[in-house]
Amino acid sequence: MSEPVTPSHRESTGPAPAGMPRLDDLRIHRTDESGGRRLWPWLLVVLVVGGAIAAYLLRPRPPVVRVATAQEVATAKGGGTAVLNATGYVTARRQATVSSKVTGRVTQVLVDEGTRVEEGQLLATIDPATPNAALKLAESQVTQARTALEETQVRIEQAKLDQQRQEKLQSNGVNAQADLDTARSNLKALQAHLAAQRDDLAVAERQLALRHQDVVDTEIRAPFAGVVTTKDAQPGEMISPMSAGGGFTRTGICTLVDMGSLELDVDVNEAYIHRVRPDQPVEAVLDAYPDWKIPAHVITVVPTADRQKATVMVRIAIDTHDPRILPDMGVKVSFIEEAAAGAPASGGVTVPRAALRRDAERDVVLVVGDDGHVERRAVQVADASGEQVRIAAGVHAGERVVIAGPPALADGASVRVETATDAAKEGTK
Repeated sequence: MSEPVTPSHRESTGPAPAGMPRLDDLRIHRTDESGGRRLWPWLLVVLVVGGAIAAYLLRPRPPVVRVATAQEVATAKGGGTAVLNATGYVTARRQATVSSKVTGRVTQVLVDEGTRVEEGQLLATIDPATPNAALKLAESQVTQARTALEETQVRIEQAKLDQQRQEKLQSNGVNAQADLDTARSNLKALQAHLAAQRDDLAVAERQLALRHQDVVDTEIRAPFAGVVTTKDAQPGEMISPMSAGGGFTRTGICTLVDMGSLELDVDVNEAYIHRVRPDQPVEAVLDAYPDWKIPAHVITVVPTADRQKATVMVRIAIDTHDPRILPDMGVKVSFIEEAAAGAPASGGVTVPRAALRRDAERDVVLVVGDDGHVERRAVQVADASGEQVRIAAGVHAGERVVIAGPPALADGASVRVETATDAAKEGTK
């Protein structure tokens, strides 16, 4: 018998008749599923990594704070301690805007900013044409007065001779008494006229001296030795001792400062003025040179207070003058109290006033540790005047305190200290 034909056997007899399906077309084609099973682990890894990155980016970040380092309290060479801090400026006790006594046109200015001049040195000149003309007129008036005076003196000599002749004639009985009286009256009149002319000559000579002083005043000279800080006029401009001409007239040639008269003027809170006394030692630090301590001492406490600022001005003398000290420079000063023999040093640190906070009835500061967490500490404030606060206890030198940040920072909160990049970003907002 012949075997039956099954679908699993391939027909080898030849092509199927037209219109009939082939056995190969009836086979079921299955796809390879092993590749799909291999993609699932990678998709799972991508989802896990993406979720971790999203969680990292969306996590709450610690707030950014600005900090300052607590500085050790300055001490004097003799072991004294700063009992009070204040701020002020360098001022000159001897400073003047050099001007002219007369109104005129500036012909030349012989100084510039920074020029050091001596007392009496020529600074500038004014056109002397008009004062010179007035001087010549005064000289002519003096000459005229002297000539008239000489003429009157000659006439007086003649009147004396006439009087003598009339007296002789009268004694001989030749002349009448009336002629003698006339001669005497003429002499007295000429003598009175001579006295008046002498007064006129004195007036003319004083006018001459005044006109000569006007010529001298066209030369503007330094009233004292010093340094020129500003140059206020140029050749060709008008200058006058008073403002005129709608603002086109200068009132000064330059500003002259006696650098030897520089001192410090500082404002002290009136609540702490009792800590300041005359001749008290002071250490000053210029804003321009923060590492340079300048020895000084108190001159006096100005006996008046500023009711608007509740401060009292203190004048401080500079013990060692230096060319680096310039007028109107900002300065910070520390008033030093000498420690008594055997007394312990008061110690303490200084921090910016912005670091001091109020918690109920206590003064506190926020200290940032090395681990980036905030510690709220109660402190004992020894001096709260000026921009720096002196703390006697609660903070050590070198510790970082928060001076700017969120107002409600809890004890133990994590923070991030502001960097230069953070400050730059804040400045661009």
